[in-house]
Amino acid sequence: MIRPQPSRRRHDHGHQGHLHDSRRLRRAAACARLAIDFAARTGAHVTGIALAMEPMAPAYLAVPIPADYLVGAVEEAERQARAAAEAFGKLATDAGVGHEARTVTVLAGSTSPLVGQAHLSDLVIIGQEDDDNPEPMRGALIEAMLFDAGVPVMVVPRGWDEPLAVGRVLVAWDGGSTAARAVHEAMPVLEHAGSVEIVIVPGGKGWNGEPGSDVATYLARHGLDVSVTTVNRDADNIADALNGYARETGADLLVMGGYGHSRLREFIIGGATSDMLARAEIPVIIAH
Repeated sequence: MIRPQPSRRRHDHGHQGHLHDSRRLRRAAACARLAIDFAARTGAHVTGIALAMEPMAPAYLAVPIPADYLVGAVEEAERQARAAAEAFGKLATDAGVGHEARTVTVLAGSTSPLVGQAHLSDLVIIGQEDDDNPEPMRGALIEAMLFDAGVPVMVVPRGWDEPLAVGRVLVAWDGGSTAARAVHEAMPVLEHAGSVEIVIVPGGKGWNGEPGSDVATYLARHGLDVSVTTVNRDADNIADALNGYARETGADLLVMGGYGHSRLREFIIGGATSDMLARAEIPVIIAH
C-alpha cells in the first residue's frame, strides 16, 4: 500500500487546505484497511509504505525554492509519514496480520526508490488519482508501479471504503499477451473468487475459435467457476462499457491488462488503460 504524503506547508490555504488533508487521510486509511483486510483473509504479509515528498516547484516558477523552506518542508513531510506508518502498523496489529511499515523520502520527484521496493511484492495496492483533490506524484507513482515494478497493481477507486470482495470477478479479455499476463498475475486472487466471468468488449479483433473459450478452459482447469460474456459496446469506450457491466452485474473486482510503453522516459498509456485508471468504479487489478 503506497500513500503519497503532502509535503507543502499550508499556512496560506486555511480551512480549504485542512479539508484537502482530511480527505487524503481518509482515502489513505480506506486503502490501508482494504489491504490489511485482504491480507488477513488470504494469510498474506502486508507492507505499508508512507511517502514523504519533497516539494516540487511549478514549471512556471522562475526562482528556486529557498533551501531553508525545503529543509523544513521535508522534515514536516517525514513527520507525517512516520505518523502514517505508525497508524498503519496499529491497524495491521489489531487485525492480527503479519506486517511491516516503512517510510520513504522521495526527492526530486524520483519514483526509483518505490519501484525497487515493489520488485519483490506480489501485489501493489494504491488509491486512484483524484483530479478534484490532487496529490503530488500519485499519477506518476501509479504509472511507475504499472510499467516499471514488474508486479500487478490494484487501483482502489476514490471514495471506496469497503473491504475487498471477490465473490464475482470480471476478467477483461482480448486474447492478447498482456491480458494473458494479467490473468496469470491475478491467479492468487482469482483462486479465492466465487465466480469468474470473462468479459469481451467487441472491437473488430479477429478470433480463432469461440472468443474467450481458451482462457475459460484454462481457468476451469484450475478449479474456477468460469463463464464468458460478450458485452454490447453501447458506451463510448471500453472503460465505460466495463464499468457499466460491472454495475449491472454487481461485480466486486476487475482484472485487465495494462497497455502502454515508455518513450523518452515518459509513459505513453493505451486508451482503455488510461480511461480505467481514471474512471474505475470498483477495484481493478492491472498487469503490464
